[in-house]
Amino acid sequence: MKQNYQLVLEKTLKALQAEDKRPSLLLHSCCGPCSSYVMEYLAQYFDITIFYYNPNISPAAEFQFRAEEQQRLIREMDLGVSFLLGKYEPERFFSLAKGHEAEPEGGERCFKCYRLRLEEAARAAKAGGFSYFTTTLSISPLKNAAKINEIGEELAEIYHVEHLPSDFKKKNGYKRSIELSHEYDLYRQNYCGCVYSR
Repeated sequence: MKQNYQLVLEKTLKALQAEDKRPSLLLHSCCGPCSSYVMEYLAQYFDITIFYYNPNISPAAEFQFRAEEQQRLIREMDLGVSFLLGKYEPERFFSLAKGHEAEPEGGERCFKCYRLRLEEAARAAKAGGFSYFTTTLSISPLKNAAKINEIGEELAEIYHVEHLPSDFKKKNGYKRSIELSHEYDLYRQNYCGCVYSR
């Protein structure tokens, strides 16, 4: 049976409110536009740190520009969100993409890329003592939310840190991210990040 991750998320948030808890969340983000709605939505429930780890992004100048836009958005939205910059390691992405270069977007190469970024987030969440980790990736209509959540749950078992299930595109999340992008005049890139998606 297909899982509705938005409903699972809502149930989790309701339980946190009932317990009167304000846990910490390490939120992996690929860019400012994708993080905009997610920060707005989750800041009422969590102390959020945005983790910008995206070795898939090429060229390096694009990676840097997206990181700067992410930090500008955090400042301007003023939700009390912190920022953690991950290392830029494009060789790790190219290594996992080997043999999958010709695949269309949304295939096995993308799944490996989800895992690379989510695993680094899980590792950082564990090291930083965060209550939860998740990613903004599920806000995109082009991303496979079921696969993202499957990987997240698997990594939660390995790293012993809670994964926050999500499908942020639901309940007009993607639409709201576009509105916020216009409101904050964000750079909206026309490709996911890697040379193959470009």
